[in-house]
Amino acid sequence: MALVAALEADLRALSAEARRRYPAVKDGAEHAILKLRSSSSASDLSSNEDILRIFLMACGVRNTKLSVIGLSCLQKLISHDAVEPSSLKEILDTLKDHSEMAEENIQLKTLQTILIIFQSRLHPETEENMVLGLSICLRLLDNNRLPSVYNTAAATFRQAVAMIFDQVVSAESLPMLKYGSSSQTARTGSVTGDLSQNINSSESLEKDVISGRSTMRDTLSETGKLGLRLLEDLTASAAGGSAAWLHVTSLPRTFSLELIEFVLSNYISVFKILLPYEQVLRHQICSLLMTSLRTSSELEGEMVEPYFRRLVLRSVAHIIRLYSSSLITECEVFLNMLVKATFLDLPLWHRILVLEILRGFCVEARTLRILFQNFDMNPKNTNVVESMVKALARVVSSIQFQETSEESLAAVAGMFSSKAKGIEWILDNDASSAAVLVASEAHAITLAIEGLLGVVFTVATLTDEAVDVGELESPRYEHHPSSDYYTGKTSHICISMVDSLWLTILDAFSLILSRSQGEAILLEILKGYQAFTQACGVLHAVEPLNSFLASLCKFTIVLPTDTERRSFSSLVQSPMSKRSEIQVDQKDAIVLTPKNVQQYDLVKCAWLTVRMIIEQALRTLFNVAHRLHNVLGPSWVLVLETLAALDRAIHSPHAITQEVATAVPKLTREPSRQYADFSILSSLNSQLFESSALMHVSAVKSLLSALHMLSHQSMTETSGSVSSASSKQIGSISFSVDRMISILVNNLHRVEPLWDQVVGHFLELAEHSNQNLRNMALDALDQSICAVLGSEQFGDATLDVESKSIELKSVECAVLSSLRALYFSAQKSDVRVGSLKILLHVLERCGEKLYYSWPGILEMLRSVADASEKDVVTLGFQSLRVIMSDGLPTLPEDCLHVCIDVTGAYSAQKTDLNISLTAIGLLWTLTDFVAKGLHHGSLMEKESGLNTDDTTPQQTIGEGVEDSNKPDYEARIQKLVDDERPEVRNSAVRTFFQILGSHGNKLSKRMWEDCLWNYIFPMLDGASHKAATSSKDEWQGKEIGTRGGKAVHMLVHHSRNTAQKQWDETFVLVLGGIARLFRSYFPLLESLPNFWSGWESLLAFVKNSIFNGSKEVSLAAINCLQTAVVSHCVKGNLQLRYLNSVMDVYELVFQKSSSYTGDTASKVKQEILHGLGELYVQSLKMFDDKMYMQLLGIIDLAIKQAIISSETFETEFGHVPPVLRHVLEILPSLGPPEHLSSMWLILLREFLHYLPRVDSPLPNEEGEIEQSTTGHRASSVVSEHKADYSPDKTIPATRITSNMFAEKLIPALVELLLRAPAVEKYILFPEVIQNLRRCMMTRRDNPDGSLWKVAAEGFNRLLVEDVKICSVGGDTDLKTSKTARIRIWKEIGDVYEIFLVGYCGRALSSNSLPPAALKANETLEMALVDGLGDIILKSSVDAPREVLERLVSTLDRCASRTCSLPIETVELMPAHCSRFSLKCLQKLFSLSSFGSETENWHTTRAEVSRISIITLMERCEFILSRLLIDENNLDNRPIPTARLEEITFALQELDRLTIHPEAASVLPLQPYLKTILREDNHDARAHLLVLFPSLCEIVLSRETRVRELVQVLLRAVATELGLEKRVPIYSVRCFTSRCS
Repeated sequence: MALVAALEADLRALSAEARRRYPAVKDGAEHAILKLRSSSSASDLSSNEDILRIFLMACGVRNTKLSVIGLSCLQKLISHDAVEPSSLKEILDTLKDHSEMAEENIQLKTLQTILIIFQSRLHPETEENMVLGLSICLRLLDNNRLPSVYNTAAATFRQAVAMIFDQVVSAESLPMLKYGSSSQTARTGSVTGDLSQNINSSESLEKDVISGRSTMRDTLSETGKLGLRLLEDLTASAAGGSAAWLHVTSLPRTFSLELIEFVLSNYISVFKILLPYEQVLRHQICSLLMTSLRTSSELEGEMVEPYFRRLVLRSVAHIIRLYSSSLITECEVFLNMLVKATFLDLPLWHRILVLEILRGFCVEARTLRILFQNFDMNPKNTNVVESMVKALARVVSSIQFQETSEESLAAVAGMFSSKAKGIEWILDNDASSAAVLVASEAHAITLAIEGLLGVVFTVATLTDEAVDVGELESPRYEHHPSSDYYTGKTSHICISMVDSLWLTILDAFSLILSRSQGEAILLEILKGYQAFTQACGVLHAVEPLNSFLASLCKFTIVLPTDTERRSFSSLVQSPMSKRSEIQVDQKDAIVLTPKNVQQYDLVKCAWLTVRMIIEQALRTLFNVAHRLHNVLGPSWVLVLETLAALDRAIHSPHAITQEVATAVPKLTREPSRQYADFSILSSLNSQLFESSALMHVSAVKSLLSALHMLSHQSMTETSGSVSSASSKQIGSISFSVDRMISILVNNLHRVEPLWDQVVGHFLELAEHSNQNLRNMALDALDQSICAVLGSEQFGDATLDVESKSIELKSVECAVLSSLRALYFSAQKSDVRVGSLKILLHVLERCGEKLYYSWPGILEMLRSVADASEKDVVTLGFQSLRVIMSDGLPTLPEDCLHVCIDVTGAYSAQKTDLNISLTAIGLLWTLTDFVAKGLHHGSLMEKESGLNTDDTTPQQTIGEGVEDSNKPDYEARIQKLVDDERPEVRNSAVRTFFQILGSHGNKLSKRMWEDCLWNYIFPMLDGASHKAATSSKDEWQGKEIGTRGGKAVHMLVHHSRNTAQKQWDETFVLVLGGIARLFRSYFPLLESLPNFWSGWESLLAFVKNSIFNGSKEVSLAAINCLQTAVVSHCVKGNLQLRYLNSVMDVYELVFQKSSSYTGDTASKVKQEILHGLGELYVQSLKMFDDKMYMQLLGIIDLAIKQAIISSETFETEFGHVPPVLRHVLEILPSLGPPEHLSSMWLILLREFLHYLPRVDSPLPNEEGEIEQSTTGHRASSVVSEHKADYSPDKTIPATRITSNMFAEKLIPALVELLLRAPAVEKYILFPEVIQNLRRCMMTRRDNPDGSLWKVAAEGFNRLLVEDVKICSVGGDTDLKTSKTARIRIWKEIGDVYEIFLVGYCGRALSSNSLPPAALKANETLEMALVDGLGDIILKSSVDAPREVLERLVSTLDRCASRTCSLPIETVELMPAHCSRFSLKCLQKLFSLSSFGSETENWHTTRAEVSRISIITLMERCEFILSRLLIDENNLDNRPIPTARLEEITFALQELDRLTIHPEAASVLPLQPYLKTILREDNHDARAHLLVLFPSLCEIVLSRETRVRELVQVLLRAVATELGLEKRVPIYSVRCFTSRCS
């Protein structure tokens, strides 16, 4: 173990040191080492006496080194409990001997060993050992030569005394109670900090004493007796006597007094429980202290006296603080002596010490409570606490009588400032210094002020404790004290202390507040104000509360006087200011002397007087008001007056902060901080009223009453004061109003008991004569109503109507009734306007939360509609719009009628037209809302299952609308339809039909019938009558000024510049509305009884409107009929009679063409034609033969009338007349359906009738007579029908020759023919071809025209499309006669032959055409050739051979154009003619060729190939022979380009041409050649052998290109014959000659 090793090392050192001079010690050490090795624990060491003996032996030789080693080893053994207690006496004797040695280290080691003994288990328990141990310390204490030994001995004795009394506490089983002395508390914190620390200590002390105290004991244990004797010796020694028990003649009195003060403060239970100790305290220690307080003699020199007085006072303070309950008389004496010392002529330091003690009592809540309870509340004792407070107040008030009062006040302020910054001030003993004298006086005042603050905080702390234990009610709750309210012990003490001390404290605080200029001291004083005022409020001490509150409010807003401003300015500008500025910057090095106090605090406090009083006092006032809001009652008036002044100061343009900032340009200007402070104050001001939510209702009412009183007083003063004063009073009123609003907003959860009080004042202000006050009242009322209705209680959507009626009905009605009362009672228009603005804001923000106040709101708006002021009506209507937009869901069902009435009233008002129009639209909104079932009443009915009929839910809603709201809507709109203002009635008409159109499916049949006969048809009749009878005089627009003395009127559009035109517009709207109803509900209306009679009436109106009305009315009438029929015929739910009736009306219009003319008639006819087309398309399945014939008859009438009335239209305008254009538009849609397929012949022949014709009859060929007869028969049927339905005999039967109409008609006819059924198509095919041929022949007479082009295009398209259909297998099953088919093909052949040969590829134009037109013509010709050569002749057609030969011949004739002309003429031929010829030649090659095995080679194709190959060979031989002739004729002249291109093209195509074997079989070749070629499969180019002689003739042509191409062909011939490698060219020539 470590102890054994350390001892062994010490023994070895001891042996070595004693080796020469002390052999016995050496031998003993070695022997001890051997013994030590056999020990392994402390108990083994303690049982071995040899080890202890060797160390005592070493100490006994009195050698310094050996003694040091011996004492060190003794300390180790004792500290490790390795020494038996029986050896204590021997050890103490050894230590006593060593204490007599002079060496310092030996004495220090001795004291260390003594301390270790007292701390170990060897602690002396016998009187002898105790005295011996203590005497050793005291003996060394007397050695004044060595300070270290003296100090160590004093510390050792103190610790020994402490350990002795610890043993007493342990031996007597006492609680260990300790209490920190207030003198040890740092003097650098705030008074509240000292108070909290001492409160905690006091509470701990009291609890421990109560828990550990038993009955007083007079018997003591041995240890207790030792401690008692020690205490008696210390007391005797402190009194100047001898310590008999310790065997010491004298001890330093201060040292003894320190030990007594230590024991008194740390071993409280010893004196509280053990009677002997208590007797010593009472009789000896108290006597000692009383004697020491009375004596003034100097003890042990002048320098010791202050310290001894401090010890005496501290001891007295401990006795009063800790033992006043048991030492009543002694403590009373002590307290009286201390109080008397404050005004005796004693040294200043003595008075400061006394004040420190008194301050300590005041800042200790438990001490002050015990003192007040034991003395002031006991009639037998004096009022020591009251005396203390008065003494402290007397010290404070003495400052005003001193010559250096200003310096002292500045010093006091500096001390508080230093303390706030954590800098401790220490008293200097140099009393002769004037600076220290002033500082000492200031220190005394500071202690007095802190003592008073301690009293205040003690009262506040005890009050809080009474609240915590339930003796008092918290100020957060309203409580009215009864007679037994102060029965609690603590509460009784509190109220007694307040009654006894408040006046004294208030005087002292008021003095400091009015005189001091320091920030820290003001802050502490204001904290005291706050604490005491709050305590008074809790205790319901009315007089102290009001007094302190009044004093605080008095100093809250202090405006500097002119004198103060001048003195302040001069102070800042003095030379001292520069140095002061430096001092201010040195914030961390403040030394409180009169000089720097004057330079720093006086300057700085000068401006803090203004700012700090405002800030800190107001903060204090806010805190008080926050804490005592439930108990202030009438005292609120004082607070509110102050806060109103603050509000004016904050919002004033000449605030104090600005003045100060201006006066202190460098030293003290802190504008940002000042503005921040004002912002904080303003926030606190607001928070005070926001906290009203925590107040009781009665407290809030008191606050509102005070605000009302403040405002009413200002209102009275405003009425008769000057303008400047009025501005101030208006500011107070504004403050009151704003705070009322704030209170209301923060008490929305209980607004009902407060509402009348708040709003009553607003209504009073609204009637004031001052405009500003009225506006203020209106704004306040607006904010209040919106705040209440916008609160959470109104926003709870989970509550049903019953729950809301219980909780919110009264609140809602009360809130809105105030607004209604304001409007109806207002005498000034601006108030009425303001009330309506408020209503508008309420509806915009909170309209969806209203329910019970709607009747009053609607009544108010209804009365507004009758007002004469435009701005009033406008505001009212804005509110109505908000209701319609957002408020309808919350509108009660019984209010819908009222809402409709209000809306109608705004529609009918004459003040503003726009309002009327918008109000009409709102009727639709209201109807839409009700009809859709959004109203909660309807929804509730649906949910409750009230629809017991078989009707659907929509019908149930409709019935509800019919029974409740229908008369209101319709009656209102019916009145508006007759309004003299066009805009209003037109809007009403639109709205009426929009309502019916949107919600007609929710109306019952009975209601529909009522609407038709009572509203719709009367409305139609009225509009028609007004349109017919209204004046046609032009209106003059509104007069907008004058020019040249004449009035200038606004221009009115010509379409509405008469009353009749305006009514026409209304009539049009009615007809349009009816049309929309028919489109949506015609099946429903058709099922109504007597609807047919209504329909006939409508037809009569339509006829009359068409023939007698304006263009707009006529078109609207036609649209009305058209919409009704077209919308429903497609659905198949329209009766045929309605369709027939419409067609009869249309036919009647065209039949009366002689009397119905003009632009309107033209427009009407166009509209009818368009409608006919749409009607036919939508109702195809409903048409029969008669109706279709009637349709064609109407169209025929339209065409003829148009042609007759517009004979020069095309010439003048260059386009088709509008009526004919509409005919052309509908013509493609007039194809008959399947069940009317026979009508195709009639339709097409009827329109073929309008194409141009020549007078010559058709060629009389077989089959033509039959078709012509059929055509005449069909035409006669149509003519008969026209005769039946066309009584007008003025229409001539002449054929129409309008080429422009024909040009537009031909494509439509071609399209129709292609769509026609096969049977009818082929019946009509020849007729169509003939008509197209006639049109194409017009190229001869009019080559520049367009008719022949359109006809050619149609012809080509017709044949191409038909051939394509036939080629894919279509129409193959038709039973068409062979004769008819031959006739068709002959007609086709004729057309191609005549047109291609006679008109195409020729220069026939009389006028020079532009290049684009020539290109278009050429393209058309090429298209015809392509159609013939590529499609018709290559398709599988049933054309006879002669027709095929004729068609191929036609191509050949066209191809011969270039080669057949004389050489001189060829040069003059146009280029397009040459190109056309080549095109035809190319088609011959194409028809003759056989491309591949995949080509569709059918019978017709083979036949055409056989025909075309012969024709081609002949054409090629002619071209080749012509070349030789031309070369001979031209001599050296070049061949014309066209001829050269033709020969070149022919040679190239011959080289590319391959033919089918069938085509090769018809070539004019020798039989053996055909056989050879067929066997060798070389017949694909057999045509070259046919042309071989001709090729041989032109091989010597002078044209190089021709020779090259001929050589190529000859090589091809050689190849076909198999001679390409064996026979040279001359052999071929020989062969050729022989063949020739």
